[in-house]
Amino acid sequence: MLLTIDVGNTQVAVGLFRGSELVGHWRFSTKEQTADEMRWELLGVLALDGFTPSDIGGVAVSSVVPSITATMRTVAPALSHGPVLVIGPGIRTGMSIQIDNPREVGADRVVNSVAGRVKYGSPVIVVDFGTSTNFDVVSPDGAYIGGVIAPGLEISTRALISGTAALRRVEFVPPRSPIGRGTVEAIQSGALYGHAGLVDGILGRVIEEVGESPVVVATGGLASSIVPYCRNVDIVDEYLTLDGLRIIFDRNQEDQ
Repeated sequence: MLLTIDVGNTQVAVGLFRGSELVGHWRFSTKEQTADEMRWELLGVLALDGFTPSDIGGVAVSSVVPSITATMRTVAPALSHGPVLVIGPGIRTGMSIQIDNPREVGADRVVNSVAGRVKYGSPVIVVDFGTSTNFDVVSPDGAYIGGVIAPGLEISTRALISGTAALRRVEFVPPRSPIGRGTVEAIQSGALYGHAGLVDGILGRVIEEVGESPVVVATGGLASSIVPYCRNVDIVDEYLTLDGLRIIFDRNQEDQ
């Protein structure tokens, strides 16, 4: 089996694959840890469902937090009896990166783009709802050609609350009406419908620039909260990033 680990700024997503089947998945908060703490946490997560390193034949890691990336390079070999792949420059992805500086593209964005192309064809746009809301674009000929980074739903709402004296945090659930009948509903309306409008507005411009009709795929922890109010998203694929890690891992083992 293959263990896949996606370290984001807010959450760590972990998936366990048997072949192409996702047989286990977990999510927990991103935090700075020692290598020992991280190893015990990951081993504990696996043990919850009865898995041990002897069951795991490889590990694939994507991380956008440099300090945790370094720690993960130390920890990952203890999680399996097979090879470890950390996504970064020099890793075979099978996708041409056609931007000004390919090395500056986040590992998660490359992984999402590879998975989007393999699973849904090209052109494809992946919208990842995380700490930031990222839009990544794969051209009709299957190349990564860039994207958009916007403030995420939680971080923008947190900025609103922290910058005002009388407002407070709310659940991300739809209000009774787009016209809020109180402060809580007004914030909910602005957060959900405002972010959905941001997504649709950006997608409209990007789709026009692509020049064809791309498939638009949403992923990330907040996708299910926002996509119901978006008009331009075709598919929600909660585990797209984990699938991308599996695909890239397999491609690199073919070279061995």
